[in-house]
Amino acid sequence: MKKIESPSDLEALRQNILSKRDPKRQVVKVCCSTGCRAGGSLKIIDAFKQELTISGLEDKVEIKKTGCRGFCENGPVMAVDPDNIFYNKVETDDVPEIVSETLIHGKPVERLLYTDPESREKITCEKDIPFFGKQVRRVLANCGQIDPTNIEDYIAAGGYGAIGKALSSMTPEEVINDVTDSKLRGRGGAGFSTGLKWKFARQAPGRPKYIICNADEGDPGAFMDRSVLEGDPHAVLEGMLIGAYAIGAEYGYIYIYVREEYPIAVEHLGIALEQMRERGLLGENILGAGFNLDISLKKGAGAFVCGEETALMSSIEGKRGMPRARPPFPAQAGLDGKPSNINNVETWANVPLIIKNGVGWYTEIGTEKSKGTKIFSLVGKVNNTGLVEVPIGVTMKEVVFDIGGGILKGRKFKAVQMGGPSGGCVPSQYLNLPIDYDTLQRIGAIMGSGGMVVMDENNCMVEIARFFLSFTQAESCGKCTPCRVGTTQLLEILTRITQGRGRLEDIKTIQELGETITESSLCGLGQTCPKPALSTLNYFMKEYEDHTSWNTAVKGQHVIPWLSQPASMPVLQVLMCQTM
Repeated sequence: MKKIESPSDLEALRQNILSKRDPKRQVVKVCCSTGCRAGGSLKIIDAFKQELTISGLEDKVEIKKTGCRGFCENGPVMAVDPDNIFYNKVETDDVPEIVSETLIHGKPVERLLYTDPESREKITCEKDIPFFGKQVRRVLANCGQIDPTNIEDYIAAGGYGAIGKALSSMTPEEVINDVTDSKLRGRGGAGFSTGLKWKFARQAPGRPKYIICNADEGDPGAFMDRSVLEGDPHAVLEGMLIGAYAIGAEYGYIYIYVREEYPIAVEHLGIALEQMRERGLLGENILGAGFNLDISLKKGAGAFVCGEETALMSSIEGKRGMPRARPPFPAQAGLDGKPSNINNVETWANVPLIIKNGVGWYTEIGTEKSKGTKIFSLVGKVNNTGLVEVPIGVTMKEVVFDIGGGILKGRKFKAVQMGGPSGGCVPSQYLNLPIDYDTLQRIGAIMGSGGMVVMDENNCMVEIARFFLSFTQAESCGKCTPCRVGTTQLLEILTRITQGRGRLEDIKTIQELGETITESSLCGLGQTCPKPALSTLNYFMKEYEDHTSWNTAVKGQHVIPWLSQPASMPVLQVLMCQTM
């Protein structure tokens, strides 16, 4: 395979790939991400191949495995281009009809089209479905469109044009200035300026310098990074190339938090890295610019705390993944004591967009302090669960009701738990507030990596706090006392309350203990893990009072006389908690 030796070679290859493609040729794009695979999308692919052979269309129709389109609630999903027909909830038995009706006669299969829940109309085009129509898909633009295991698909879509531009016409300082001016903030949750982070790493003395991709996605219900890695791994790798050039690094690591549902991401990254080396996009003298970089794939053992950057570096070094005190910060002394820059998957995937399209284009959407889009994993008591990409600054109401389709079974919205297990709960009175780093921080929540768990009127918020704290308590590395002991005590109190054994004085203890853990813990996990308890205490105090006052009222009694009467909601919540 011929290597790409210059930006002009890259452009020539792109034009050559495009010239061989017939825009009128039918392409069946089947989502083969983790969710749709679980629904049988690989079997659907096999069924298409078999049916196309029977129909004599195997050379006329292309079957393409793609990444996640985001509409996970309705998977497996697929599209037929250039007819722009979108099908959902597809099964293998549907394939013969799709071939005969759509591929041969050009007619959509009505029963596989999306049905608008209000008008009951069938919608043919993906962009006309409210779930997609309200989104701005930038980072996810290629997911669902290209084959993530084919580098030529990525190049044809404009891939690696940004690194070509950076190496041929920009100095490292100019790259850093553009990323800074774009107001791109870390999408892993902290929201620190990406450009400033790069600047500190470039200015730090010492060689070699390292770049690291934090793909340690361990939040329950979160799958943003996984979907990007599965559906568009080259975008992340191109971002790392640009970042390495900017800070002067020659080595890179992608650290993957491998659980049972991550083998596809690891597989696609491995394929992408090998393809880059074959094409000369990794190694020495990349694109003939005298720029050298190699990237290694490091798989982790599965500790949630390794999402914290210093614990992650310890794990890469072969040590137990435990946080380090800062300063020094990784930009000064990171991996092996050398200057290191760590960004998460989504942050790296934003970088090529900035360099390729320019700061002006990138800053067209977003808030004054935070530009661009943010990907959210929308799950819980909402009609349309899935992956959502929206401009930073949209309201919670737009995401939950316009895109998510509202609350299941027509129930009343209660809260959204934002930012993973260490995030806070946002109640209904803040539905119209913009979603951005600073606003969420002010109301006791965090952006986090992008998890959004929607809750309805039937959820007990005390139990929600207990559930998320049980996760962070179990995942605490135990290095610092406030987190190790504090989370254990906090969990014991919340557990006792949900079991109907709480005391009124527990409420004050939760507040004081939560604040102490926040102020004195070593790393971000400990500093944020009390947020579920503190935010629910702040916005749903009555539920805590109902739980504890109920216990006080019946303490010492063998019979609860009012159980024969219609139970109030607080009583029902207490009883529900006892059975969970």
